[in-house]
Order: sequence, then structure tokens, then C-alpha cells
Amino acid sequence: MSQQPPRSWRERVREDVDAVLLRDPAAHSRLEVVLTSPGLHALWAHRAAHALWRRGPEGRLPARLLAHWARRRTGVEVHPAARLGRRIVIDHGMGVVIGETAVVGDDVLLYHGTTLGGRVSGLQGEQQGRRHPTVGDRAVLGAGATVLGAVRVGDDARVGAGAVVLVDVPDGATAVGIPARVLLPRPAADGGQPQEPAADPS
Repeated sequence: MSQQPPRSWRERVREDVDAVLLRDPAAHSRLEVVLTSPGLHALWAHRAAHALWRRGPEGRLPARLLAHWARRRTGVEVHPAARLGRRIVIDHGMGVVIGETAVVGDDVLLYHGTTLGGRVSGLQGEQQGRRHPTVGDRAVLGAGATVLGAVRVGDDARVGAGAVVLVDVPDGATAVGIPARVLLPRPAADGGQPQEPAADPS
């Protein structure tokens, strides 16, 4: 059952801090998290920038300036138009890049160096519509993982450290390697070990 959304910004802040305490074994207190977590600071700055962005043309420049300031302060670059869910944890943070049309679900864990980037030729006419990844709920993206293009990383999926993902990753699957290959979870009767999908017979 999905949780009710926070009723106030204080509840949202508490939820964010609790998520870091739950996912980061190096975090020992709420005060420590609030004062020293660059990933959390980047997330909060993004929420403010995204709110400005949604105001329309008059909010776009302030949103970009706030996002630029946050990148300089935290090492995390998130375009203000990107849509981020609840209880996201950006661990360490340095080098994380999230593009304009990216969508990230709830309870996602992003390690340092993660990139959610676009795949375009650079021609203006080809840059319309969604060109960045969608990441499902509870996904985990390892350090240095790169996910490019309008692909989907499913709910409960994992992307290994350093992997380069150019295709969809199904719910519960794991993607590893360059370019990434997708390992599907085996049924419990098979021992629960991941397996590669069968080759396309066509």
C-alpha cells in the first residue's frame, strides 16, 4: 500500500532525513545528515528549483541559477525540469548528473557518479520529447552507472557499478557491464540466481 504524501514541508524534510539514515550506514544522527549530506542538500535545492521551473517562463532562469549554484556546492547536477520522487537517497553525490526529461521514482538509491543522460544527435529538431531515462521505484544504481536515452529501469531493478545501460531493464532485473547485459531473476525453484534473457529467435 502506498504511503500518504507528507502534509507539510517539515514532514517532507523528516522523510528525506529518515531515508538517508535507513540507507546510509555511515549516517549516525539526524543532525549529522542535515548538516553534512551533499546528496540531501542537492535534493532539497532541486525541489526548490523544480517548483520555480513549473511556474513557467518567468521561473526558468531563477530555476537554472539555483540548480547551477547547487551543482557548485554539492557536485550533483540535476536539471530543474527533472522529476524526482520521494525518499530518494543520493549517496556521496559527487558527479551525479540527472538530465532534463529524466523521471526518478520513490525510494531510489543513487551512488556517486551516476548519470541519467540523453541520447541525441545534437540536432535541435531531434531534441523534442523525452530523451532521458525513467527509473522505477526502489531501484539501485551503482557508482559510476550510466543510463542513456529514453529507456526504463524498472521497479526494484539494479544497475551495477560502471555499467552503461542503453536498453530497458525489467522490474527486478540487474544490468551489468559495458554495454550492459540484463540478468533476469530466476524463479525460487531455480535457486534464485539471476539469468540472462533468452536470445531473440527472430
